[in-house]
Amino acid sequence: MTDLQIRKMRFAFADYDVPFLWNETNPAFSSMANAVSFLAIAFEKMIGSMIPEAMPLITDPEIAEEAQAFVRQEGQHSMAHRQHAKGLVKSYPGLKETLDAVIASFDDLTANKSLEYRLAYTAALEATFTPVFKLMLDNDATLFAPGDDRVASLFLWHFVEEVEHRSSALIIYDAIVDDPWYRMRMAPSIFKHVMKTIRIACEGFNKHVPLEDRKIDALSMFRLARRKKRLMQRLPFVDAPYDGPFEEAFNDLPPREQLTAMSGIVRSQIPGHNPAHEKLPALAEEWFNRYDAGDDVTLWYTKATAASNV
Repeated sequence: MTDLQIRKMRFAFADYDVPFLWNETNPAFSSMANAVSFLAIAFEKMIGSMIPEAMPLITDPEIAEEAQAFVRQEGQHSMAHRQHAKGLVKSYPGLKETLDAVIASFDDLTANKSLEYRLAYTAALEATFTPVFKLMLDNDATLFAPGDDRVASLFLWHFVEEVEHRSSALIIYDAIVDDPWYRMRMAPSIFKHVMKTIRIACEGFNKHVPLEDRKIDALSMFRLARRKKRLMQRLPFVDAPYDGPFEEAFNDLPPREQLTAMSGIVRSQIPGHNPAHEKLPALAEEWFNRYDAGDDVTLWYTKATAASNV
């Protein structure tokens, strides 16, 4: 029996103007998280097409149940992120073009890459999520708490559920492909595609969201792009655009924790790695406990504050 729960979350993004700069204290993280929202829609659409294709190849009933629960969780994530993106598009209509381009990047994988490759893609990327999201959730007071509570709560929910199903994609991959070396060989092309797609989103943010609303160059997370832009802006014969200052999203996070996350990402791609053994963020257990107790986790910080004042 799978341990995964299907939680249907609604964040009422249609009821108010969704801010692009949802954490005003950290514009770089706001932009990065918005790009993740766009990526999630496209990636989870690919998963939604991939799992039905894979199901006839899964012979173990328990793994089949895990796969069904996994794709249902991802479907809920996609639905919520679509509502978030719809709110951003409402304020910045040009972002529809950006979202379509991000989705097309993954639609191309569905159309032109083998099932084995897409299973490897999903297992490789999902394996990185626990160390990356642990870094973020362990520093939620800096990254999430100062921001818009609905947007912050969307990401908290998504990230803790990624921790919950941290082993699912690898279990499915092993049941069908069962070749850890293939997954490792494909990793460079997989992460090249991930970064290419995130860059599509960030370039779209620069193009369609005014600087006064985003505050920074949305390409801040791309070091090579930053260097190239700085160089071009110094050349008198080049009309290089100025899209805002560059900032680091994780500047205020402890360097040691960032190094731990980076080593976890590398370790996650090594054959024999088992995501079930990863250290988990304390916030994940707190989130599940509050959800099970009936708390309104769509307003994680607001409701927590209200409850503490009763």
